[in-house]
Amino acid sequence: MGRYFRNVWDGIVTVLIGMKVTWRHLFTRAVTIQYPDVKMKLPERARNRLYVNMDDCIGCDQCAMACPVDCITIETIKSTPDVDLGLTSVGTKKRLYVPRFDIDIAKCCYCGLCVYPCPTECIKMTDVYEFSEYERGSLIYRFAVMTPAEVDTAKSKLAGYEKEQAAKKAAAAAAKPAPQQAAPAAQTAAPAQAPVASTAPPSPPSPSDTTPQ
Repeated sequence: MGRYFRNVWDGIVTVLIGMKVTWRHLFTRAVTIQYPDVKMKLPERARNRLYVNMDDCIGCDQCAMACPVDCITIETIKSTPDVDLGLTSVGTKKRLYVPRFDIDIAKCCYCGLCVYPCPTECIKMTDVYEFSEYERGSLIYRFAVMTPAEVDTAKSKLAGYEKEQAAKKAAAAAAKPAPQQAAPAAQTAAPAQAPVASTAPPSPPSPSDTTPQ
């Protein structure tokens, strides 16, 4: 009987502990936030919509490789040696054009894995969480700033440079003298040398040779 009442008491205590938070809010006056005129302050490290600063992007593709859902698409074009693309805000020299940098935010899982490997810190999570659209295609954000004419110019310039380098390499290979071929091996073997006569003195006769018969 004592065990029965003990179990009943433990059940009541457990319910009271579970309802403690509920009862505390039951007697607290509710406050309605007048959204969207009033918005709650987000935590400092909230992960929402992505943003890319193209002035600092070097086209390393690290963020796209780190993305687990492949929502980042990057295309690059090599610059020729006579073009100076400048430096990023952290002092990294830019060597690639970035004609395409697209992020499909509809696929994004807001994990933030693309932010950490970026060497120039050009991609980051923002506090913008209101970006609903009627069309799914509108959720693809294109951050590249190059115009189609600039892209065509960069590609044609790179093609001309590569063609020029290939011609120089071919000319250098043609001007290089051909290596001399090794002389053919002798067809006949060298004549064998005659044996050399021994100059050592003859050995003296043994006693058995001088014994009279």
